[in-house]
Amino acid sequence: MKRTAVAVSAVVLLLPLSACGGSAEAGSGSTVTVTVGYQSKTINTVTAGTLLRSLGYFEKQLNALHDGHTYKVDWQDYATGAPITAQMTAGKIDIGSMGDFPLLLNAARGKQLGRPTHLVSVTGYNLRGGLNTVVTAPGSKLTSLKDLQGKKVSTSIGSAADGTLVRALQRAGIDPDKGISKLNQQPAVGASALSSGSVDALSQFVAWPGLLTYQGKAKALYDGAQLNLPTFHGVTAREDFTKQRPAVLEAFLKAQAEATDYLNAHPVTASEKVAEATGLPAEVVYLYNGAHGIATFDPAVKPQLVSALEQDVSVLKAAKLTGDIDVNSFVDDQYVKKALAASYARRLTAAPAPAASEVWPKDSEKTVSFKSAKELLAYVAGHKDGVRAAYVPDATTGTLWFADKAVWVTNGDQLLPFVTPATAQAYVTAHGGTRTVSYSEALERAS
Repeated sequence: MKRTAVAVSAVVLLLPLSACGGSAEAGSGSTVTVTVGYQSKTINTVTAGTLLRSLGYFEKQLNALHDGHTYKVDWQDYATGAPITAQMTAGKIDIGSMGDFPLLLNAARGKQLGRPTHLVSVTGYNLRGGLNTVVTAPGSKLTSLKDLQGKKVSTSIGSAADGTLVRALQRAGIDPDKGISKLNQQPAVGASALSSGSVDALSQFVAWPGLLTYQGKAKALYDGAQLNLPTFHGVTAREDFTKQRPAVLEAFLKAQAEATDYLNAHPVTASEKVAEATGLPAEVVYLYNGAHGIATFDPAVKPQLVSALEQDVSVLKAAKLTGDIDVNSFVDDQYVKKALAASYARRLTAAPAPAASEVWPKDSEKTVSFKSAKELLAYVAGHKDGVRAAYVPDATTGTLWFADKAVWVTNGDQLLPFVTPATAQAYVTAHGGTRTVSYSEALERAS
């Protein structure tokens, strides 16, 4: 998935497990290698992967252990969560990060093979589900989820994006198995399929919907936040590793907390670092990881997220990807509580940043926030050549989106942004005297 690792299909889960890299168990003499599996382009895992690696915080924490060992970190980058799970259950990866649905499949596979794993911390989350989005081609005539009846939709089966699609279709009265033609594809393959016209829509997790929209290759059809169900990414660790080297896991979690604090204190700089490491546009990274981005970063294992994980099990069972999963035994927050000590209680109750409109001026290391979307539009209208990116929160879900890609509605003196045509139309229907306007008209009205 989330900010999501992907796609562990039933077929993938039953593939032979191949050896890859080393693990903490493979340390010879006084040298111990810790293998970390991460997904560089799944950018709401960056505090346990891309950003953490670039900052070097984990290595610093390991060097501070002074336990007679020399530590080496083997960072292994994957496109999805499935190979991370395969390597973990083969004893070749010690710590990994992935989305909520892949985390459950990680739990199931670990138990099945006698290599149990545990969720030990959280990376990025969205309490409404805004990390997953269904998009269509820019010129598509589809305007709502109901229009997907009988259409071809690409997703990664077993991912959080697939879970969002299934739930959204059910709410729209469409059978997710028979009402659409679902293609199980990796995100990059699905993106190509959308561009070529071989599928009608794409349901994916961070950062694919934002990336394709930013590039002008897609437009949003369904905002996952409409479900109002939490979605997140987290860190999973092998049980045998955590028992053998608890100090190493604690060092990782301390480093993750440091990376989280760095991202929250320096969101623009952090976005630039992630962009440099991944090749993603920094403007897209900031959409998700910014000060008011779609994702909120905190390692605390919040009860709302555990509850959401429990609800996710039924979706995977219905898809015959897994049987029952004991979520309570999978979640193990003892290590993160110890690592973060007194700060854990504060982090556990911390709330996401309030929604806000932001402009990222060119050649600036800081963004400018506005109290309303109309104020942002007025600024953009007066600084047309000086804006790198402009972001606005959906008027109903709060999901941040690019201002020039949003659907705008005028309501008296107000100018309201929406991620999708459907949410905009719902507002117009419920509020007499309102109508949708183009972005250019919105700018003109605000100036």
